[in-house]
Amino acid sequence: MKNTWRFGDQEFVYVREVLDSGFGSSTSGSMNNRFETAFAGKIGAKYAVTFNSGTGTLHAALDAVGVGYGDEVITAPLTVISNLDVILAQNAIPVFADIDPDTFNIDPADVARKITPKTKAIMPISLYGLSCDLNPLMELGKKYGIAVINDAAEAVGALYKGKPIAEIADITSYSTENSKHITTGDGGIVVTNNFQYAEKMRKFGSLGYAALKAGDGRIRSNKDIFQDPTYKRHDGFGYNYRMPEVAAAVGLAQTERMEFFLNLRTDIAALFIDAVADCEYLIPQKIPSGYNNSFWTVAMRFEHKSVSWQEFRHKVIDFGGDGIYAAWALLYQESIFASGDWKKRCPPLYEPLNYPTAGICPNAESVQPKIMQFVNNYGSLEEAKPKVDALQKTINHFS
Repeated sequence: MKNTWRFGDQEFVYVREVLDSGFGSSTSGSMNNRFETAFAGKIGAKYAVTFNSGTGTLHAALDAVGVGYGDEVITAPLTVISNLDVILAQNAIPVFADIDPDTFNIDPADVARKITPKTKAIMPISLYGLSCDLNPLMELGKKYGIAVINDAAEAVGALYKGKPIAEIADITSYSTENSKHITTGDGGIVVTNNFQYAEKMRKFGSLGYAALKAGDGRIRSNKDIFQDPTYKRHDGFGYNYRMPEVAAAVGLAQTERMEFFLNLRTDIAALFIDAVADCEYLIPQKIPSGYNNSFWTVAMRFEHKSVSWQEFRHKVIDFGGDGIYAAWALLYQESIFASGDWKKRCPPLYEPLNYPTAGICPNAESVQPKIMQFVNNYGSLEEAKPKVDALQKTINHFS
C-alpha cells in the first residue's frame, strides 16, 4: 500500500526551501525549530525537541530525568523493543507491570505494586492511539518522586479526560516513523513543559553542545564565539540523534495538516468498529469515558473458540482485505531477552536478574496472542470501505 496521498504541495515547498538554503544541518538551519514550534503548539506543550527516531526520544527522556546505573524503570511489556533497549542503554533495570485486558494499557494498580526505593521512572505506553490512565500514574509519581514518561509514539492527538496528553506527563514522546499519524519517514519528537528536561534532552540528542537551549537547536548563532580556539563546545554527554532538516521540512508540512490525518483515521476506524458491532468474538480496544482514541490502528481482541487467529486473517485476505497485524511479542518473551544475552551489556548488574517467560504479567500474556490490528491508514473512506467489507464477509463466513 503506497502512502503518497499523504504528501501535498507544502511538503515539497518546505523541502525545496531546505535545499535552496544550502542543505544545512539541524544545528544551523531553521526547519527543525519551525517544526518543533508548530508541533508544540498543536499538541499543547511548551517545548518540543526533534530526534531521528522515537527510540532516541525515549533514550533522551530517561537520561533527562536522571535514570542511571541500577535504577528501576517500570514499563508495560506489550510494546516495541525500543522501550527495553533504552532502559538497558542507561544500565537501568526494567520492571514490567501488567496491562488492563480491555484497554491494553498499563494497569496503574500493578505499577503501584512494583514501585521500590530504586524506582526512578514510570514509562507507560499509550497504545494504538489510546492514552494510558495518566492521573493515577501522575499521583504515584508525585507521591514517590518518580518521573512519568508517556510513550505516546502511536497517540498523536489523543486526549485524556478532555485534555491533550502532552499537558499531563512530565515528558511525552512521539514517533514520526512512516506508519504514524504524521511522518518524517523516520523520526521522533519529544515534548515537555519543563525547561530543564527540554534543555537536557536537546543536549543529549546533539552531542552535548553547550550552546543548545531548551527552545533552540542551533549551535552556530554567534560564530564569533563558536569559532574561537579557546571555546569549549561540549558541556554535557550526548549522541547524534538529530533529525535532518529535510525530514523536519516534511514534518512541518504534516503538522500543519494534523487535524486532517487525525480525522481521517478516526472516521475509518469507525467503519471497522461498526462492522464488528454484532460480532461476539471481535472486541475493540475499550475507550474509557472521557478519553478519545486517535487510532494509529484499529486494535481488537480475537476471542473465537474454534477459528484460529491465522485462519481468520487468511480469510480476510481472501476476501480482499489487507493483512491483519499481530501484536509484538511481550518484551520479556523476545528472543534477545529470554535468552539472557542482554545481560552481557552490564554483567555485574544484570547477571543476578532473572525474568521468567511466563507469569510476570498474566493479563498481557493472555491478551497479546489475541490482538488483531486492522489497517486504517488509507487516503479516503472510499479506499477503506472494500477492506471493511472484507472483514464483514469474513465474519459472515465464520458465523
